[in-house]
Amino acid sequence: MEDVLEIVVRSTEIDVNGHVNNAKYLEYLEWGRENWYENAKLPYDKFLKMGIQTVTVNININYRKECKQNDQLSIKTRPEKVGRSSYVLFQEIYNQHGEKCSDALITCVTMDTETRKSREVPAELRVLFE
Repeated sequence: MEDVLEIVVRSTEIDVNGHVNNAKYLEYLEWGRENWYENAKLPYDKFLKMGIQTVTVNININYRKECKQNDQLSIKTRPEKVGRSSYVLFQEIYNQHGEKCSDALITCVTMDTETRKSREVPAELRVLFE
């Protein structure tokens, strides 16, 4: 399941170089992941009811093109691969001209809320990778 979140770059997201700061891209990607979970009917409270949390353990990001104030961005998120307790999401950010600004592989682990140890990816999440 691919999901797309549309956002507009605001003035408060611009750094001294006149473009979006590199750390802000990570925030944009997080917003995209949260939107993906919500649209997959897996909001945070549902994971908590299952006794799990998801934890980001690795981000491999490529910065391809700068983003500037008022750019209209599309943050695309889709499942890449799943293991026993971890999974990888692939994300891309495009501007209003269809130019790729960034892409990233995000590795997450499902963690038991009580033991704080990794736990098998639940079926409700695993099915999204088929």
